[in-house]
Amino acid sequence: MVETLPVGRFQLQQQRLELKRWIPAFLSSHKTLFVLLWIAAFGSVFFWQWNIGGSGFSIFAKVGPGRPMPKMRPFAFNLTDFGGVGDGVADETAAFERAILAISKFGKRGGAQLNVPPGKWLTAPFNLTSHMTLFLAEDAEILGIQEEKRWALMPPLPSYGYGREHNGSRYGSLIHGQNLRDVVITGHNGTINGQGQSWWKKYRQKLLNHSRGPLVQIMWSSDIVISDITLRDSPFWTFHPYDCKNVTVRNVTILAPIFEAPNTDGIDPDSCEDMVIEDCYISVGDDAVAIKSGWDQYGIAYGRPSRNILIRNLIIRSMVSAGISIGSEMSGGVSNVTVENVLVWSSRRAVRIKTAAGRGGYVTDITYRNLTFDNARVGIVIKTDYNEHPDDDFDRKALPIIRDISFTEIHGHGVRVPVRIHGSKDIPIRNVTFRDISIGITYKKKHIFQCAFVEGRVIGTIFPAPCENLDRYDEEERLVKLSAAQNVTDIDYDI
Repeated sequence: MVETLPVGRFQLQQQRLELKRWIPAFLSSHKTLFVLLWIAAFGSVFFWQWNIGGSGFSIFAKVGPGRPMPKMRPFAFNLTDFGGVGDGVADETAAFERAILAISKFGKRGGAQLNVPPGKWLTAPFNLTSHMTLFLAEDAEILGIQEEKRWALMPPLPSYGYGREHNGSRYGSLIHGQNLRDVVITGHNGTINGQGQSWWKKYRQKLLNHSRGPLVQIMWSSDIVISDITLRDSPFWTFHPYDCKNVTVRNVTILAPIFEAPNTDGIDPDSCEDMVIEDCYISVGDDAVAIKSGWDQYGIAYGRPSRNILIRNLIIRSMVSAGISIGSEMSGGVSNVTVENVLVWSSRRAVRIKTAAGRGGYVTDITYRNLTFDNARVGIVIKTDYNEHPDDDFDRKALPIIRDISFTEIHGHGVRVPVRIHGSKDIPIRNVTFRDISIGITYKKKHIFQCAFVEGRVIGTIFPAPCENLDRYDEEERLVKLSAAQNVTDIDYDI
């Protein structure tokens, strides 16, 4: 057992308080976010994308002893106490298992902390326990073993039917937990690396017989905190909390190649409630954040919505999919979501809601506020014909409800199509509000604010000019003109 004394704790707490006060004010101006864009771009290009498979620039190498690891539980252990080596070659799976077994015995005494010292720790998947803190030191890197036979097989998720990519069993996650309470994964920006390259290649070559597993998956659990670490190169979705309550993700960096890293979503809350995602940088090969709640008839039967989710102060990038998505697997329902103070840069789409006939469920009470889009092909997307289904037994009469969605203080430049809201006769979109919208465009063709089967309102003057489907109100919210064309279709996917 290692005795770790808190050093400068009061000063550190004061600094964190000042940072929490500073970040929202700093991000409140959309102009200021462009400064962050250059910082993010520099870091992305020169620190991780250039060296996606390597160990980083030597100029960033740490000289001298690392920072002491704070003691956050009554008891603390080092992985080396259980036989860990940390040379990137030795198999550390047994060391992790022994350490977590020992920690599980301290649950009634406030739990215990497992410190992962600087080094490279190669391991097969392992399970966490309740009342545990996993602390990754600066320059500590947990590496996922690439042999898929070492990744345990698990039953398919109950809200996804027979499997997400293949029928039958699925691979588990590198770091896994079920029916847990009070779990913290944190550190001095240590890294959990799924080494997903071999998984992506085998997936593209159709050499896998089971659905790929996430990097970190926590199921049926509560009081979960992920903070101050880097997650990278997941085989599949990166962090997947499933049917969890009270989850916080704070100050986390999530990375994967922006191309040819299929389905490497950053954070996918799935049938979760009371969740906060804040102060993160995410650049991945699919959605940066995707809120889900089950797939077609299986999600309807499981019946667990995602709700009460706050997403704020993010810098995100997705060249393949979208910055922040809701769906398309949303059959249990999604409600009461706030997305604010977010910069989406160099992305295919900025924010998107996607669903289809057969999903059922609902997407309601969604607030987007103070968003900046920088060089996104499409800014705001609502799509109701995302026709990907688990099997042919879905109920084609199970129609989702999409309503009560607001967009306020949305700014940006270099956006090809600022708005594309594509409802349908069967799935109309109701009560959508736009206010304080100013999005610079790169494409001069008409009909760049595209609508179909949508009802809602525009408050004040916005740019570009809105579609005819929406009612017009002045800045004092007095009615100026009612729309007589809510079912007009003005969608052009060729732009």
